[in-house]
Amino acid sequence: MVSSSRILPLVVASALFMENMDSTVIATSLPAMAQDLGTDPVALKLAFTTYLLSLTVFLPISAWVADKFGAKHVFRWAIAVFTLSSLACALAPNLFWLVAARGVQGLGGAMMVPVGRTILLRAIPRAELVNALAWLTVPALVGPLVGPPIGGFITTYFTWHWIFWMNLPIGLIGLFMATVYLPTNEGSQVPPLDVKGFILSGVGLSCTVFGFTVMGRDLLNMPQTLALIFLGLVMVAAYVRHARVAANPILDLQLLSVQTLCVSVSAGFFYRVAAGAIPFLLPLLLQLCFHATPLQSGLITCVSALGALLMKFVAAGLLKRFGFRQLLLVNGFLSCAVMAFMAGFTTHTPLIVIYAILLIGGLARSLQFTSLNTIAYADIPNVAIGRANGLYSVAQQLSLAMGVALAAVVLEASQWLRGAVALGQQDFAAAFIVVAIGGLLALPSFYKLKPAAGDAVSGHVAGV
Repeated sequence: MVSSSRILPLVVASALFMENMDSTVIATSLPAMAQDLGTDPVALKLAFTTYLLSLTVFLPISAWVADKFGAKHVFRWAIAVFTLSSLACALAPNLFWLVAARGVQGLGGAMMVPVGRTILLRAIPRAELVNALAWLTVPALVGPLVGPPIGGFITTYFTWHWIFWMNLPIGLIGLFMATVYLPTNEGSQVPPLDVKGFILSGVGLSCTVFGFTVMGRDLLNMPQTLALIFLGLVMVAAYVRHARVAANPILDLQLLSVQTLCVSVSAGFFYRVAAGAIPFLLPLLLQLCFHATPLQSGLITCVSALGALLMKFVAAGLLKRFGFRQLLLVNGFLSCAVMAFMAGFTTHTPLIVIYAILLIGGLARSLQFTSLNTIAYADIPNVAIGRANGLYSVAQQLSLAMGVALAAVVLEASQWLRGAVALGQQDFAAAFIVVAIGGLLALPSFYKLKPAAGDAVSGHVAGV
């Protein structure tokens, strides 16, 4: 009999993998999809932002929905909604149909991964949490790296419809595993939905995340993008003010008084901004400057994914040996240093050197994400796990969007300063350096952690 600490992470990871792959494989297929649907590629890009907006709007209420209706029921319905909406995308005869299907898919994604993680956090003993959450970092790291070449391969040798068709077997397997293996829990008495907080957080976060995501991608002009981000930040500030006086806010900011969660959210925000830029920068560098095909680029970047997978097997042992504080500091510095080393990639760099740096980077980022994801819940009582996870999921989404925006802005600024008509290796070098420096901003907060922080979860004994 397979233990729950092994099978439950795989069930949730299947949903996370499906969501990450779906979000990334589409990028290389947009021109073919636009031609087939008889629409402009720019209009099609705007249509796909519907998924992002829907995801961001519904993320904050995932914890409330799971508590009211039962996490297992919500998780299974979320997988079903995501899978069926993928089928609708594959059958889309026009742009309107595709927009509607992607909006529904975003609703499924918003409920699927956060609720699945909540089930995992509640069911797995704290002493086994590191190993369990290590599995969840793999899809998040692998998806953005292998998604684009898979999308290019499917579009080249099949049709774009197969991007969505391939979600069907994954979704059906995930639905079966969730039904069989996830612990059954019923809904409970919950306070009324914080409607005002839902509106403020939904509008604020969606405008902010959407604005950062489209920055530098020629979807909106710069004044429109900045106005959208400004509106989003104003609404987020209004929500923060509301949450201070609301009896049961949709996102409970008081949980940030727990140091381990606060550090994971705040310091982890800077690190995720840096790490979130890598899957955006690296394939572009390889394809635009080194003239690699999407498939060649994917085969190179897969080395990072291999590192992420390998780290799963040793993360728990490293955390037990060194503890969260020491590992977050040392590994955080190493991970940012590897990002900076990528600035030195040129057409003359030996392929074996590129492979080595990418492998080390994949190992380091996987270990850092595992550490951040685990220590966030180390001191959270079981009754507050759902609310803490909702808050953490929102922070993750915002930071990753900002990482792509930061990289895009640095690329454009560097190109403008050089007066060049096309992006060059120098522009990517500047972007890698900037995001690496941004990641280092997390280190002071890691230093403030208590030496014994999270020891109950890692098994580390401070001073030994």
